[in-house]
Amino acid sequence: MPRSAIALLLSGLLTVFAQQPPAPDAASGSKKELVFSTTTQLVVEDVLIKSKDGKPVLGLKPSDFTITEDGKPQKISVFHFQELEEGPSTTPTPSTPPAPEVAAAKPPQKSTVRPVTTVEIAPETPGNLKYSNRRLMVMFFDMTSMPIQDQKRAQTAALKFLHTQITPADMVAIMTFSSDVKVMEDFTDDRDLLEKDVKSLIIGEGQGFEIDNQDDSASDTGAAFQQDDTEFNIFNTDRQLAALETAVKMLATLNEKKSLVYFASGIQRNGLDNQAQLRSTINAAIRANVSFYPIDARGLVAQAPLGDATKGSPGGQGMYSGSSARAVTSNFQNQQETLYTLAADTGGKALLDNNDLSMGIVQAQKDMTSYYIIGYYTTNTALDGRFRRIKITVSNSAVARTISKLDYRQGYYGGKTFKKFNDSDKEQQLAQALALGDPVTDMDIAMELDYFRLAHDRYFVPMVIKIPGSEIELARHGGADSTRLDFIGEIKDAKGATAGNVRDNIQVKLKGDSAQQLSKTTLEYDTGFTLAPGAYTAKFLARENETGKMGTYETKFVVPDLTLEQKYLPISSVVLSNQREKLDAAVATAEKDKKILAAHPLIQDGVKLIPSVTRVFRKDQNLYVYLEAYEPTADATQPLMANVSFYRGKVKAFETDPLEVSDGLNPKTKAVPLRFSVPLAKLQAGRYTCQVSVLDPSAQKFAFWRARIVVLP
Repeated sequence: MPRSAIALLLSGLLTVFAQQPPAPDAASGSKKELVFSTTTQLVVEDVLIKSKDGKPVLGLKPSDFTITEDGKPQKISVFHFQELEEGPSTTPTPSTPPAPEVAAAKPPQKSTVRPVTTVEIAPETPGNLKYSNRRLMVMFFDMTSMPIQDQKRAQTAALKFLHTQITPADMVAIMTFSSDVKVMEDFTDDRDLLEKDVKSLIIGEGQGFEIDNQDDSASDTGAAFQQDDTEFNIFNTDRQLAALETAVKMLATLNEKKSLVYFASGIQRNGLDNQAQLRSTINAAIRANVSFYPIDARGLVAQAPLGDATKGSPGGQGMYSGSSARAVTSNFQNQQETLYTLAADTGGKALLDNNDLSMGIVQAQKDMTSYYIIGYYTTNTALDGRFRRIKITVSNSAVARTISKLDYRQGYYGGKTFKKFNDSDKEQQLAQALALGDPVTDMDIAMELDYFRLAHDRYFVPMVIKIPGSEIELARHGGADSTRLDFIGEIKDAKGATAGNVRDNIQVKLKGDSAQQLSKTTLEYDTGFTLAPGAYTAKFLARENETGKMGTYETKFVVPDLTLEQKYLPISSVVLSNQREKLDAAVATAEKDKKILAAHPLIQDGVKLIPSVTRVFRKDQNLYVYLEAYEPTADATQPLMANVSFYRGKVKAFETDPLEVSDGLNPKTKAVPLRFSVPLAKLQAGRYTCQVSVLDPSAQKFAFWRARIVVLP
């Protein structure tokens, strides 16, 4: 399979280490001292045991339990019983004593002043339980997914719980997500402080990331063409799931069992595009002993078949065929199904279609009854990163007969040390990670796939990968002069057969002038495939070889058969960019196939157009637009007219002068290239819809393409 690859530098383990040996003494000659080091792994399990009457089983001892890991018996080294009180509290019970009264002559203390430093989840010291006999609950408000009315409803439910339903055993933390994950309050039982935090939520914060479906349920805005926001929806959903993963990783420093109550107005998944991040979030929660309790902040929804007054009419045939109503119902069920998956796969429960949102918090409260914390130092010291299955049983036969529920984590992934991997191990790790159902997401990756016609049955599909330079900054701080990035990927067709693959690597310098800006720039990897029209799935992995960090990107895409297009003017993908780079300026080059580079549609006169995967630009930049229009039956160029427009809502903010093209037809591909350079200084900072319009007057055909972009100051 022909391809090209170019990389450009653009704009709970418990470890004991021995002390370093002292410098050799002159009297000791060349005698060397032995240094011993050891690594042990403490595995902690939260075990919930209920009898047949639904009550917790009390009074068990370590000798009443049997633990095996991969079939091998383990010795219990840590054993605690967490006894949690039941019943609501009528008065606040702060964990810290009230401040003493001050003399009248002294000014009152300003206890309401918030700390300037960022609030964080305070970790536990190894072997200690910070919150003994306390129930740990987190209220997580996803402000990006909730419209204003849902944010108010979630706030009211949280206040109701704090007023009337909190118990003396409850310790509550508050987190929010708007632009990033913020800990508003660490675990506390100070009800007044928690109420103040909830009341201080900024209603309306985090707006602008709403899901905009492009199906028969979409509103008719009156525009000539409705844009495809799939890429933005995928990005926004991954942001929501990644925020949850960040939260549970903060909670992983605590050995106790935790419940995370997640307020959201659903999570819209886009097929399998968000599957990698969803699995990563769920697995992180399982490792951290966190159960999700999602609450649909929309409450009980009784929506009209074609939507209520908050949205415009869909328009089109779908209103009369029933497809618009089916799309509305399908999207709503899809959003709730993701919430249900988060709960079911982590041992929690989802509250859906209920106006009393506080019931979801109470459900999390009731599910966490008294439980046992059991820990052991595993006898498997291999740092291979493999999954290890745990089995816990009650050896006391009399007690075992009364048990109706024995709930605990079924296994974990062992630790691994990447520096100890040899070349064979590294190759095997990449191959296993590619086939792994559970994707590795240590490194952030963004991908763009485009298509350009080569013949009636063949298309060139460039694949562009971007990795933030900050992901490689850790290797640079480790003192390495350079690092190697390994890439592996494959493309499978609708039947699961491999249609293309790539295995490559590049060397990146970590010293010198170019490396100084590493953390502020991005690294781009480019490759390409020749594919027939059809539906495909692409999976790509990248690994940095100093730290061993890996990242996965998986998505579905379609290469259309433009030969069958009769109604509209067939066009290629539209590439948006803010940068052109000479090929000889590449910081690292994986492979240069001269034939492929010569035919690459984004390369002209030795200069490559770098696609902007995220479509975020600055006002001081030029926006480069490239696409191809196809005239399959023409022997000479049929004149074309094209322009680029920018909309803010329904208002046209700017439009380029018409571009008239009368030559440039490629005799082999029948493609007419169209190129624009738009100075973004003409636009104000903000979000826009970029529209590319192409017209073939002689054939009386046209084509439209739209995508959202962001212009920064």
